[in-house]
Amino acid sequence: MPAERLREVAGFSIDRVAEAAGNDPEVLRLENYDTDLRPPPAAIEATRRAVDSDEDNSYLPFLGRDSLRAAVAGHLQALCGRTYDPGLEVAICAGATEGMLDVLLATVDPGDEVILTDPTYAGMINRVRLAGGLPRLVPFVETAGAWKLDLKKLRSAVTGRTRMLFLMNPAMPNGAVFADEDWKAVAELCDRHNLWLLYNAAMERILYDGRLYRHPASLEALAPHTITLGSVSKEYRMIGWRIGWIVGPRVVMADVAKVRIYNVVTPPGVTQMGALAALTTADDGIAACVAEWQGRRDVVLQELQGLRMLPAGGGWSMVLDVSEFGVDRGGASERLLARGKVAVTPMKNWGERNSDAFVRLVFSNEPAARLHGLRQRVLHSF
Repeated sequence: MPAERLREVAGFSIDRVAEAAGNDPEVLRLENYDTDLRPPPAAIEATRRAVDSDEDNSYLPFLGRDSLRAAVAGHLQALCGRTYDPGLEVAICAGATEGMLDVLLATVDPGDEVILTDPTYAGMINRVRLAGGLPRLVPFVETAGAWKLDLKKLRSAVTGRTRMLFLMNPAMPNGAVFADEDWKAVAELCDRHNLWLLYNAAMERILYDGRLYRHPASLEALAPHTITLGSVSKEYRMIGWRIGWIVGPRVVMADVAKVRIYNVVTPPGVTQMGALAALTTADDGIAACVAEWQGRRDVVLQELQGLRMLPAGGGWSMVLDVSEFGVDRGGASERLLARGKVAVTPMKNWGERNSDAFVRLVFSNEPAARLHGLRQRVLHSF
């Protein structure tokens, strides 16, 4: 019999869609969070050098290279204006997804409630369950042609059992971006109820249409409550490096570090040097990549104009409501692949209210030229 904690943990469908798509060059690959844009050249060169370095082929230090931890602290200071001690408040992990479970295991007891958005990344929801927590989902709603968090329901979701808010900005999969009023509401709740904010910052600077960047720890009331999860995977296009970081107040980081060590022991030594180079190079390429991704988003919006899809304010994906076609999201995914040669992921288990009718379209891995014609592919599928 499986452990009780697995009872509501469903498998991903991303890998199943990818397997069905195979290697057919005619298939538009919109199912997975990949990108064809290259990492910073400095990161590639630093990684190559590290392959032949005995120092980098080591378990030590368990919490990451001192130089990388210092670079992460400097990165966060530039983003939010807060000073973090690299030795006491920064830990390097094997991607931000490892960091999620590390923090949850260090802060959440069985039966504690964790508030997330609806929809959100299924990997966030299910790591809460793996840690013994109870996900409580607050919906995004359509407001003035964009996704907006329902702040009234956010406030009412907090109970005496709530331990944490676990939020991603921009949100995955719908690309919703938190406004200042959203962060102020989060700050008020965390301060009043002494809650942690676990902030998934993996895509925080991938913002479109001139949106201004805001790190939640830049708010005075939120700084002592915020634990930041970051990585080089998305912004720096270094998915295969599997390097992320956890940054938070020292009152919690000693426990997080303990879990971090017993979970994966150490992050990859060789790729830490690539991450260090990415964080410290003068030309990380982020601005140009954001412009390219926004252009691809715009092509998808133009192609699917008139269908039920709200524009992403940031990130790499949008969700399409397929209920008007008379099929559920699983059937829509199958038809889109079989008839239109478009690989998309059904959003089952990525929320409650906001998952049943949606498939996700990732626009970060296909050039704009390939995205033209998407409308005909979609309509042909139904």
